[in-house]
Amino acid sequence: MSAIKLIVGLGNPGAEYETTRHNAGFWWCDALAAREGARWSKDAKLFGWVAKASGVWLLKPSTFMNRSGRAVAALANFYRITADQILVAHDELDLLPGISKLKFGGGHAGHNGLRDIHAQLGTPEYHRLRIGIGHPRSLNLNQEVVDFVLHAPSREHQQAIDAEIDRSLPLFADFAAGEIMQATMKLHTKP
Repeated sequence: MSAIKLIVGLGNPGAEYETTRHNAGFWWCDALAAREGARWSKDAKLFGWVAKASGVWLLKPSTFMNRSGRAVAALANFYRITADQILVAHDELDLLPGISKLKFGGGHAGHNGLRDIHAQLGTPEYHRLRIGIGHPRSLNLNQEVVDFVLHAPSREHQQAIDAEIDRSLPLFADFAAGEIMQATMKLHTKP
């Protein structure tokens, strides 16, 4: 399997969105950059903030979520990175806070960021790190999904998400080495 050459964190730009569940992909990429000592710089041509860690590009699109594919395609095309060499970290409604899963390919399940990446790359055949944020129904909340993802999680759920992000960061070495199956086994095996 190909080594990962581009890791994309999905989120919405702007201070008003920083703490919202929809920015879980940004949180993961920020934590990875901090761990690896990578520095972000804004690149208007690539429609996002970029950094490099151990030969792997990191990207946080500066477009809003529903236009994320524009940044992903721009960087992938410029550096000749194929879809199977891309990992997208994103919020996942179908997993509870504190759980994350790796997946390759498949549908976008209504996630507007993934929908646009599918369209811009012309394929769904890329890796995803699905960071659980829960669903209003599974968390017994009387809230519409759109409202839910654009609000901050409770302190308890934020702690669970943060702990899972910390647990998954060491997988970066496996991603960079192309050891995706090994990373998947590590991530899906909870201590």
